[in-house]
Amino acid sequence: MSEKVDLKKSLDGYQARTGQFRLLDVPELIYLMVDGQGDPNSAPAFAQALQALYPVAYTLKFASRRELGRDSVVPPLEGLWWAKDMDAFTAARDKSRWDWTVMLLVPDWIDSQLVESAIETVRAKKSRPPRIDDLRVESLAEGRCVQTLHVGAFDDEAAVLAQLHHEFIPGQGLALTGTHHEIYLSDVRRVAPDRQRTILRQPVRPA
Repeated sequence: MSEKVDLKKSLDGYQARTGQFRLLDVPELIYLMVDGQGDPNSAPAFAQALQALYPVAYTLKFASRRELGRDSVVPPLEGLWWAKDMDAFTAARDKSRWDWTVMLLVPDWIDSQLVESAIETVRAKKSRPPRIDDLRVESLAEGRCVQTLHVGAFDDEAAVLAQLHHEFIPGQGLALTGTHHEIYLSDVRRVAPDRQRTILRQPVRPA
């Protein structure tokens, strides 16, 4: 069996530094996805979305190791976030008005048949996740993006987002497009809020 792959270390899209906005081209990637709406801290749908994603991701990991001889660390949780009025997300931080998609990356050596088999395995379990039927597999093609690393609590992102949206992106002759994207490099269950590491990504286009 080959060495266990940690995509956080090998993929360029998972590289970012605090205080530095970096332009990069993100290739089309395949994800396990579940959608929802509302405050992620209190909306039952958010916790239920994670309960659907992780069992499939781990089933897929073990199937890859068993059938393909390729093992990997389950990739970090990612999220797409938006609101009808984006100030509710970037400035007011009114979480009750947020829409979101939480997702986990599917490694590029895993084909659709293995993914569907993993989903069906989880769906057939007695402890069937309540939102397993809401889980989908979809590609995401973001293309040109800007990203940075935020270290600290999620509620302290506003100042970094303001600088990203209103200073750096216009200063590069670019404009926002697509959806705000976050990548959670830290396990929130084990890391104090002030030490959490989150990549903040924004797709862009020429202004």
